[in-house]
Amino acid sequence: MAEQTALADRTSEEGGKPDAAVVRDALGVGVAVGLSGFAFGVTSAGSGLSLLQTCALSLLVFTGASQFALVGALAAGGNPLTAAAGAFFLGVRNAFYGLRLSQLLALPRAVRPFAAQWVIDETTAVALAQPTRRSVRLGFTVTGLSLYLLWNLTTLLGAAGAEAIGDTDKWGLDAAGPAVFLALLAPMLKTTTERAVAGIAVLLGLGLLPVLPAGVPVLVAALAAPAVLYMTGRNRARTDDAPDASTPRTASTTGPEAPADGPDNAPHDASGEDR
Repeated sequence: MAEQTALADRTSEEGGKPDAAVVRDALGVGVAVGLSGFAFGVTSAGSGLSLLQTCALSLLVFTGASQFALVGALAAGGNPLTAAAGAFFLGVRNAFYGLRLSQLLALPRAVRPFAAQWVIDETTAVALAQPTRRSVRLGFTVTGLSLYLLWNLTTLLGAAGAEAIGDTDKWGLDAAGPAVFLALLAPMLKTTTERAVAGIAVLLGLGLLPVLPAGVPVLVAALAAPAVLYMTGRNRARTDDAPDASTPRTASTTGPEAPADGPDNAPHDASGEDR
């Protein structure tokens, strides 16, 4: 509640980000990512989905990573239920984005179900980068609208083009989907923990690919995240519990100190002379 109040107060302040700058940044993201829908259309057609099915995925699902995961698993001969499960787990992150964006956007209840369709990585990133509620709403709307329209248009063109050229494997277009996915993922791996999760996930996915049904290695690779977080937490707790070597050790106060040897500490009698 305090966060919403603070953001509302900032909307009345002058010197916020100009609308033109917000629109420019939002369109840059929308156009750059929207063009990758062509790769999805090609990959989806190569996996055996029809033009109608491919376009329906982009229209209704509209989350690139999940879409690529689904058609990739199907192209490898995986079970449709397993492929859908992998796509679902990848899409769960959008629910957490929605929790954050609901506070920043503060949209009317009637609009929220429609806005939820646009809650994805790109719209969240643009919205969170804005300083005021007005710019948050503008950035979210422009990014979502431009990306949704361009993604669906390029999906249609990619799927139609793939059907026209026939076997996409002969052209090597089956690698377009994974390549685009890696291009989107790589810039997001900024911390050591994120890179460790990605590296272990790759090792698990590739290592289990020959022995598990298609689509299952992706689900197993997801275990890399909790495993790395658990190890990171243990190392942090161990570091916090370790004594600091730079802190000087204090003398024990459990008993009287033993008198130091030397002439100054020799016992004296009542006359003051040494005994």
